[in-house]
Amino acid sequence: MDEKLKAFERLLNIMDDLRAKCPWDKQQTFGSLRHLTIEEVYELGDSILENDPENIKKELGDILLHIIFYAKIASEKNMFDITDVINRECEKLIHRHPHIYGDKKVQSAEDVSKNWEQLKLKEGNKSVLEGVPASLPSMVKAMRIQEKARSSGFDWETKDQVWEKVLEELNEFKNEAEKGNQDKIKNEFGDLIFSLINYARFIDVNPEEALERTNIKFIKRFKFLEKSAAENGKKLADMTLTEMDKIWDEAKAKGM
Repeated sequence: MDEKLKAFERLLNIMDDLRAKCPWDKQQTFGSLRHLTIEEVYELGDSILENDPENIKKELGDILLHIIFYAKIASEKNMFDITDVINRECEKLIHRHPHIYGDKKVQSAEDVSKNWEQLKLKEGNKSVLEGVPASLPSMVKAMRIQEKARSSGFDWETKDQVWEKVLEELNEFKNEAEKGNQDKIKNEFGDLIFSLINYARFIDVNPEEALERTNIKFIKRFKFLEKSAAENGKKLADMTLTEMDKIWDEAKAKGM
């Protein structure tokens, strides 16, 4: 424990030095750091998808620095400091885990989630959906909306019911696509994606992670296609789809 406290104190002291002496650090505000923090979180996400422990450690450090940076700025304005941040989080965790720090009984992780949302309502939230940030990427937001609705008992009973909904939405999308009304096409496409995310949730697949895996796979295969074409003195624009498909299949065979 002493080593952990010393390491944390060291980072706090470095933050004090940077804020006092570094021209760049002196200029930073909540607003200027916001987009950088978002970038750091995405970089952590990439490292997790790549299963790269060394980079995960690095990105966690960057995010921790940002948390301390925000708290330092706030302390200068007499708003709050890092101690307030930590204590507030500790109190919230204790309050929302009555099965650990109280006499509440739970049987599963799902019970814990339901209790968590009910406690948030008692704390003043008017809807379980209030905890979903408006700026979340749409796919992640859809997943969180569905999870929170489930915690209130609003959900399908079986994955087969959800799959029937997927097929229903697919047919509705197809019908509107054939009619050509762009506004209705967008609406039905959104419904289709939402239902697919719902199904993914029922089969324990994170849709954001699944799509990102496909993105990475596509990038690798496309770069292989570009490299192969260049090695043969060709440009993709001059190749037939059949020629490109052949190279694409080579990339798949290589495990890309």
